[in-house]
Amino acid sequence: MALQEGDFIRLRYTGRVGESIFDTTDEENAKEEGIYNPRAEYGPVTVRLGSHHIIVGLEDELIGKEVGAEGEVDVPPEKGFGAHEDGAVKSVPVTQFREKPQRGMRIEVEGREGVVVDVIGRRAVVDFNHPLAGKTLNYSYAILEKVEEPVEQIKGLIKLFSGRADIGVTIADGTAELELPPAITYDRRWMVWRGTLVREIFENYSDVNDVVMKETISRPAEPEAAPEVVEAEEPAEPAETEETKESEE
Repeated sequence: MALQEGDFIRLRYTGRVGESIFDTTDEENAKEEGIYNPRAEYGPVTVRLGSHHIIVGLEDELIGKEVGAEGEVDVPPEKGFGAHEDGAVKSVPVTQFREKPQRGMRIEVEGREGVVVDVIGRRAVVDFNHPLAGKTLNYSYAILEKVEEPVEQIKGLIKLFSGRADIGVTIADGTAELELPPAITYDRRWMVWRGTLVREIFENYSDVNDVVMKETISRPAEPEAAPEVVEAEEPAEPAETEETKESEE
């Protein structure tokens, strides 16, 4: 059956600009291209078609395809990262930087990320466009399967947004419960994206009325007591006998 908006699928893909890979679900491809991130979770991703979890141009290509389909698609800027806008290139005083700006440096100014493209006197020229704005992208892809179970769908969204695969999910009586690992509040990516996750759960599952996030912290195990060391007794002095007296004399 042809895939349509609302379907969840497991997808493998690699995105290129020219011959250079900029995004991939394949760990070996990432290592070969020099973009490997040891903290990233590689492997197929679960996405919901129609929710723009992937680039619009790739999503449009997948809708109407069958499970098992493989192929390539060229994505124009308007369906990728947009056109390169001259108005997003700004001149910024170097006094706004913590360190001396240099060409190619990625910086953040007033909450916006950009790249220094030139330094002229006491001002830096910063391009706030996405690095791939204005570029035609090429994606190769493989649709591995359709994900039907709501629990597996939500686990897929958790991994997509936060990169985590250690959060348990159960759904019962209108409640989706997420079993959180200890210290997850120190995970910045999770804290940023959990609100989006909750919103999508409510949007996609009309029978879920509550989302409960439960973090369980267990009592640390008591350290094992060191085994008691029994000191050996000093050997008793031999009793003095008549024979030992005579030998001493």
